[in-house]
Amino acid sequence: MKKIIKLNDLSPIIKKLKKNKNKIILCHGVFDLLHVGHIKHLKKAKELGDKLIVTITADKYVNKGPGKPVFNQELRAEALSSIQCVDYVSINENATAIKPLSIIKPNIYCKGKDYKNSKDDISGQIKNELAVLKKNKGKVFYTHELTFSSSRTINTATDFYSKSHKKIVKEILKHTNFTEIKRKFQELKKLKILVIGETILDEYIFCEAIGKSGKEPILVLKELEKKIYLGGILSIANNLSQFSNNVSVISMTGDTRSYNSYIKKNLSKKITMNLMTKKNSPTILKRRFIDAISKNKIFGVYDINDDILEPSDEKKFNNKLNKEIKKYDLVIVSDYGHGLISRKSAKIICKEAKFLALNAQVNAFNVGYHTMKNYEKFNTLIINEREIRHELRDKTGQLNDLIKKLSKDRSVENLVVTKGSSGSILYNKKLNKFFTSEAYAKKVIDKIGAGDTMLAIIALCLQLKMNTNLSLLISSLAAAQSVGSLANEIKLDQIQMLKTLENILKH
Repeated sequence: MKKIIKLNDLSPIIKKLKKNKNKIILCHGVFDLLHVGHIKHLKKAKELGDKLIVTITADKYVNKGPGKPVFNQELRAEALSSIQCVDYVSINENATAIKPLSIIKPNIYCKGKDYKNSKDDISGQIKNELAVLKKNKGKVFYTHELTFSSSRTINTATDFYSKSHKKIVKEILKHTNFTEIKRKFQELKKLKILVIGETILDEYIFCEAIGKSGKEPILVLKELEKKIYLGGILSIANNLSQFSNNVSVISMTGDTRSYNSYIKKNLSKKITMNLMTKKNSPTILKRRFIDAISKNKIFGVYDINDDILEPSDEKKFNNKLNKEIKKYDLVIVSDYGHGLISRKSAKIICKEAKFLALNAQVNAFNVGYHTMKNYEKFNTLIINEREIRHELRDKTGQLNDLIKKLSKDRSVENLVVTKGSSGSILYNKKLNKFFTSEAYAKKVIDKIGAGDTMLAIIALCLQLKMNTNLSLLISSLAAAQSVGSLANEIKLDQIQMLKTLENILKH
């Protein structure tokens, strides 16, 4: 008998089984590290009826931390199918167990005792699952067999995480716990956040190379597909709207190719927009040509006018800043050096912001000209190693020394330096102490926007005075998610972040 069946193909099988008066039992979970607790749970479930069906969470919906699941969905399905008491296994390509419950309509839905108290379920999905079960006249049964946490076993008893990570987790748990973290995340909803910076759209054109031109020495590409994504501060705002109900944006689009309708359609409805218009300019569009197979970028073409604002536009922009900034608990500035934020604008921001987080990027357009000298002081700064060396004109100096120097020169309370695959460093000037984090990304698809994502999340955490180690860990996890998809295509999600933290902190 073939045990591994596609979820939609289970319907006729279930129908036949029920016609023959078989009592159907359903178990659902990740089952990443199959252990004796799982075996006992499944055996007990089988005793409740005639046929036991196990559905497993697809890889893309497993939120137990970076690099999880350890075993992919096919291997997990194969392992479960080898257990004698299991009759059918199906991979659930949906975020929750709602669809399996709707298709299978089990007589009994069997869960472990850990799921009995729905108050502990931060996602609220258990209540939704039970509602579907009740609608289809099924019942829930909680086993009380010997249980182990797969996440805890992986985190502590294996080498999946490094010694430095485990040390950081221990340090975090000395100062806080998951209940306190959940409470802090609830506070984020009320936080008033203002995001300032250039509006940027990222266009990805997927191509395949078809050879060399017969007339010119150039590579010829065939266009297969194109997609436009919200980039720059719009991506930041979208991510922040998943945590706070009070997010506003002050930015500027162009008047020749504005894309305003596209922006409105794809931006979270919870975000308040303050969009001004830059005369004789397009909205910044950064086209990147992508190899469709490898997803590697081949080259880029930018549609941009990076001239400084005309005096009348600058005056309007600064008036808007003066009017709005004081209303917000947190101000996040991503200055891409494309002409929007003048020295005068920067002074207003520094003077009026209650808590200022800054990303002043060096890129192909502004290298050698754009620095953060316009900003007198800020609470949090994020910068990569290349940018800090460029800012201080020091190619060979010790990184920690450079961080201390920049923190002193610019009056930075928390200075974060990202180092790619080597992780990141946070220096707290008040404590005169360095904090480190690993780069948790197991697979890097696209680095665009990772720094912005990290800035947004660490600014949230530090503004709420979360533990510094914890703040750096959370923002590093957010950055890891960011680089795992093209152009920040997958938004951050508060519930998913909490579930990831819950599992990663199991010790």
